[in-house]
Amino acid sequence: MRPIRLPEPPSPTLSKGVPDIFEGGVYGVVRRAVVIGNGLPDSENQCLGLARALGFAHKHVLYRVTRPKGGINEWLHWLPVSIHKKLDYVLRKILSYSKLPLKSQVERLMPLPSENGGTAGLSSVLEVDVKQIVTMARETYEKDGPLLVIASGRDTISIASSIKRLASENVFVIQIKHPRSHFNRFDLVITPHHDYYALTPQGQEQVPRFLRRWITPCEPPDKNVVLTVGALHQVDFATLRSAASVWHDEFAPLPKPLLVVNIGSPSSYCRYGVDLAKHLTANLLNVLVSCGTVRICFSNTTPEKVSNMIVKELGGNPKVYIWDGQEPNPHMGHLAWADAFVVTADSVSMISEVCSTGKPVYVMGAERCTWKLSDFHKSLRERGVVRPFTGSEDISESWSYPPLTDTAEAASKVHQAITERGWRLRP
Repeated sequence: MRPIRLPEPPSPTLSKGVPDIFEGGVYGVVRRAVVIGNGLPDSENQCLGLARALGFAHKHVLYRVTRPKGGINEWLHWLPVSIHKKLDYVLRKILSYSKLPLKSQVERLMPLPSENGGTAGLSSVLEVDVKQIVTMARETYEKDGPLLVIASGRDTISIASSIKRLASENVFVIQIKHPRSHFNRFDLVITPHHDYYALTPQGQEQVPRFLRRWITPCEPPDKNVVLTVGALHQVDFATLRSAASVWHDEFAPLPKPLLVVNIGSPSSYCRYGVDLAKHLTANLLNVLVSCGTVRICFSNTTPEKVSNMIVKELGGNPKVYIWDGQEPNPHMGHLAWADAFVVTADSVSMISEVCSTGKPVYVMGAERCTWKLSDFHKSLRERGVVRPFTGSEDISESWSYPPLTDTAEAASKVHQAITERGWRLRP
């Protein structure tokens, strides 16, 4: 099969050898970045992917918004994170239901897990502190220039907007994923097109009339909103080339074609169980004749009954390898070496990554998806990016499409927006 070359991330056009002071001065040069995550790999991977595409892969500081855990806290995640923390403090004082000490403002946390089993190049993650970030942005502005802030996830919205409000002259704030309202709290919002499904005629039909004014979003995209097809991520030509080299000894000798199967977990918008696992297993048995090797991976949230059923039916087949979850994670090796993919329909992030390779992608269970996730799958089918997995495929027959380049395109929009601000990026 002919390899497909992915487009390189965009880079700004810079004049060579000209000191910053003759190009607008140091005040307008963005050289540093802060990434604010929420502890969820899908969300933080989007921030890190954008930071990488902008040239800050190894030049950023990662902060995390953390919520109290354990006991009654598992029932309080619907609260804004600031209120949740205050309530947790009060409850611990009154009820003494937890013996854990309060977290300090700058605490060493667990390393960030990444999709490929690494730690994002960081030895630790800092607990976010708005005052600390704002003070740093203000006091170091004259010396180091503006601060780029990239945040993703519901719990980061109030943090990022507070930084923007308190240091608007010193920061450029990007919020990834739909912030629900008041886009002017950020310099740029990057969100998938299907987040606007509620505004389509089909979406309106699925929302009771009395709830429509409270359904996100309530308005069409503003000028500072960048719409993507899927999720941002860290997969680009450079990372795939590197992964191909790292995993060469393990994957190069495998019989071809190599089919990689990624199995996620059911969600509120894509419900399934053992029934889908049985259907998937039957389809895989049907296509084995056209496969040289099949490698199966489960996510860390795949229901045990689903994984057990698939292991029972396919674990003994000599063509099939099932990853046991032990490090190192072969995910990046799979993206680089696979000839085709089968993925369950539940994860936008997982599907976005495999669709960035330009290789055949077959989706299992899209007909079970509802609401905006259904709209996401519809957009992919209309682009010719994915096909349903029916069990009648000949995996040795390749097909291709223009790969998704959401991260690179979003990075280009960031460059444009920062230029319009009168600044420029120079990592």
